[in-house]
Amino acid sequence: MDEHPIQGLMKTAMESIKEMVDVNTVIGDAVEAPDGSVIIPVSRLGLGFAAGGSEFGSPKETELPFGGGSGAGVSVQPVGFLVVGQGAVRLLPVSQGAIFDRLVDLVPEVMDRVQQSLANGNGNRQSLLHRQQQLERQVAELQNQVQQQRPVPPL
Repeated sequence: MDEHPIQGLMKTAMESIKEMVDVNTVIGDAVEAPDGSVIIPVSRLGLGFAAGGSEFGSPKETELPFGGGSGAGVSVQPVGFLVVGQGAVRLLPVSQGAIFDRLVDLVPEVMDRVQQSLANGNGNRQSLLHRQQQLERQVAELQNQVQQQRPVPPL
């Protein structure tokens, strides 16, 4: 049996999508920065595909005329960049609402600094209390910003 015309439409559309989208579309090629860090772009990919057709004519005819079409769409949105270097891996998000992510990223750094201050004997009680108050204010400000950006769920 001969190939139906809709199969040709679908095959052409799928081959075009295959050419446009590969693994490097989601996880991009790594780029080395002058300081030795490696930067890897990360994206979100959306894909849609549709095909359809119809045969026209009377059922008594052996070969009916065919009419059809197909289409596809691809959406690529940047998510952020993975930065590998200086003994750490960080995700630098592209979105505006990345305050909470930044807060989570800062916690290990703050803990390291506090531990270093205590280990070196440089942190007297007053300076540690002052620094703690500063950090608590910064965390409260970031929490307020995060809460303002989150949509309130309907009741």
